[in-house]
Amino acid sequence: MIEAMPIVSASTGLHETLALLTSQLHPDANHKEDLVFLKDVFSEKSLGYLMKIHEKLKQYEKQSPTPVLHSASYLAEDLAEELQNGPLEDDERELLLLLSTPHLKAVLSAHDTVAQKNFDPILPPLPEDLDDDLEEESVKIVRLVKNKEPLGATIRRDEATGAVIVARIMRGGAADRSGLVHVGDELREVNGNLITHKRPDEISQILSQSQGSITLKIIPAVVEEDKLKESRVYLRALFDYTPFDDKATPCQEAGLPFKRGDILQVVSQEDTTWWQAKKVGDCNLRAALIPSTQFQERRLRYRMKMGSFPAPVSPKTPTSSLRRSFRLKKDRQAAPGEAHTPDANHTDFLIYEEVTQYLPRPSERPRLIVLIGSLGARITELKQKVIAENPRHYGLAVPHTTRARKCHEREGVEYHFITKAAFEADIQNGKFIEYGEYKDNLYGTGLESINRVLDQNKVCLVDVQPEALKTLRTADFKPFIIFARPRIYVTQKKQLGSSSSLSLGITEEDLQEMKQSAERMEECYGHWVDYVLVKEDPVSALAELQVVLERVQMEPQWVPVSWVRS
Repeated sequence: MIEAMPIVSASTGLHETLALLTSQLHPDANHKEDLVFLKDVFSEKSLGYLMKIHEKLKQYEKQSPTPVLHSASYLAEDLAEELQNGPLEDDERELLLLLSTPHLKAVLSAHDTVAQKNFDPILPPLPEDLDDDLEEESVKIVRLVKNKEPLGATIRRDEATGAVIVARIMRGGAADRSGLVHVGDELREVNGNLITHKRPDEISQILSQSQGSITLKIIPAVVEEDKLKESRVYLRALFDYTPFDDKATPCQEAGLPFKRGDILQVVSQEDTTWWQAKKVGDCNLRAALIPSTQFQERRLRYRMKMGSFPAPVSPKTPTSSLRRSFRLKKDRQAAPGEAHTPDANHTDFLIYEEVTQYLPRPSERPRLIVLIGSLGARITELKQKVIAENPRHYGLAVPHTTRARKCHEREGVEYHFITKAAFEADIQNGKFIEYGEYKDNLYGTGLESINRVLDQNKVCLVDVQPEALKTLRTADFKPFIIFARPRIYVTQKKQLGSSSSLSLGITEEDLQEMKQSAERMEECYGHWVDYVLVKEDPVSALAELQVVLERVQMEPQWVPVSWVRS
């Protein structure tokens, strides 16, 4: 049984209390094994030593002693040197012998280390011949000191990139204590040896066998906090930018060159004049400077005022061999997601358009496919071939006309045949995206015809005059716009080849006109185009178009952010 515990004073040490407790433990019939176990534990010398150390540390905290001097070992060396230079008496000879013993030297060295609080190991300097083979990546050189203990980190091979990645950091290990190695870091070298082509088990063996100082070359991982802070704003560039031609940039080398249509990820908008951005798809991980929307618009306004920047004009480019005079729906509101600048009075200043990736869900209607083409592109034939090969999947927006129906034509198949009065009423009600007159008959493409195809879960293909894009670029249609242009060889018409349909009855003047038509369309409407199809011949053009249409349905595409935000 347990006897009454003697009264312990506040001054009694923890190790003394432990000894008293041990002496009071006597085997009991009911709890014999438990009491024997406790007595054995409390009687352990190591536990008694820990209690004494704990008590001394507590006394040290209360007293907060300061060292008399920070270099006791140097004082001992000076004293030993003085003793050696003269005749020694017995006590002096004994003192010199004590000062020469390794144990006392170690004690004095430990005293100086504690006094100076110099607990970090002294590492050799970094090698001067470090290679700079990773100029576009932040390289961190980490030097760790370990004895026979493991490094305390596991690695894995990234399946996508093949990089050697730190998979896990063990708490309390050498890597964890250093605070310099993190999960997700990419390991490139160990003690100067490239390990990117070694197996993970070979690398682990190298790390475990290394003793003392281990030098690691690491590509630091992006810390999760930094990922959260990083902007998720994506912009489609609507103009070309060359930093070396921009005298206003704070540093031309720090500028980001881009072309119209490039997707830029803006990572910082803290500076109202110069944003930091990265080009999506670029292997360069470093952000660079681009002009902000406000700054670019402000200087374009100034250039226009000074006459160095031409005032925007509404283009009227002939785009069809029929040269139809089409009129568009008037007095419309600005379409959501339409390229714009913050000032509504300067919508012709094409700077950036905020975008996001979008892929229609099974419950949503397919995206509208819009074809525009320059002279000689023959996009109507291209559209009809796509629909003819897969009529169950692709549909045609049946146009309206006021001309009389021919004997072989069917209502709602080739055309919707309506009276001139009904056609003009539909014009007034804004039901056409475009309409025109040909040989005293009216023709038009109606919004209802497009919606009818999309509501059947079919991909609707329309070919329109490019001016109609202003009406079609809405969140309702989410159009994917394809610009088709023929490949033009102005200098040698023979290069078209006999197999090309463009080689029949086409003069050098025709080729020049087609080339100018394509250039004008690209200049005026290229900022709305998602894909440029250069027609070499009808067969290859059809195959390329079919591949593009499949990608639109299977892969996310960049669209104006307003199309997917409610």
